[in-house]
Amino acid sequence: MEIKTGPAALAGRHALVTGGGRGIGLAIAAALLEQGASVTIAGRDKAVLQQAAAQLQPKGSVDFIGIDVADAESVQAAFAQVVQQRGRIDILVNNAGQAQSAPFHKTGAQLWQQMLDVNLSGTFHCTQQVLPGMLQAGWGRIVNVASTAGLTGYAYVAAYCAAKHGVIGLTRALALEVASKGVTVNAVCPGYTETDIVRDAIANIAAKTGRSEEQAKAELAAVNPQKRLVRPEEVANAVLWLCLPGSSAMNGQSVAVAGGEVM
Repeated sequence: MEIKTGPAALAGRHALVTGGGRGIGLAIAAALLEQGASVTIAGRDKAVLQQAAAQLQPKGSVDFIGIDVADAESVQAAFAQVVQQRGRIDILVNNAGQAQSAPFHKTGAQLWQQMLDVNLSGTFHCTQQVLPGMLQAGWGRIVNVASTAGLTGYAYVAAYCAAKHGVIGLTRALALEVASKGVTVNAVCPGYTETDIVRDAIANIAAKTGRSEEQAKAELAAVNPQKRLVRPEEVANAVLWLCLPGSSAMNGQSVAVAGGEVM
């Protein structure tokens, strides 16, 4: 079997990236476009998506759609519209996520449910929409952007850790179901990355502890043995690799992109 490589390795493939308007999702969309895929970016803020699509346009065929991944009906309607307008989705990147921190005894039922709804149920809803088409075609790539919080524990983010551990479990279980059907299911697990979520975390640490934002950033960077924050493009590179035709033996894996923080 010939393995396609080079700048058009994903030519003819259609990818959908949730949370694709900024940060890691935007970097993933760019990487997929550069390999010849057509891309639909999805998210809640249509203004952000429109701006991102304009930025990505020189790289290839890109479109956007509004979606709330925590709402099953929103997901179903959006995916049906995308398929009708742009065709079957061959690659799904479940990148949309949300992180909020609180001590466990102050983690209310609403916060707990919100973390599960966005990070775990959102992955479930979107995957259910694309899997039948992938199985029918005999080819598909599902990549879940989890977190090192899906591989280890962090204090004060019990709900987020629980949700991301759930994403890892879902990845592994589904990977076994589809292993012989041409579809792979994997996860990438970024450490602290230069994104809005981490910028918010830095601001929150500074506000609650009296440290400067530079000190708070250094504290998060220190978790990484490379003593730095991960760049969105580095996460995107790992996602792209898992989507390539030559990565068909990668299945059910959770790849940490964290400078050696988790081994």
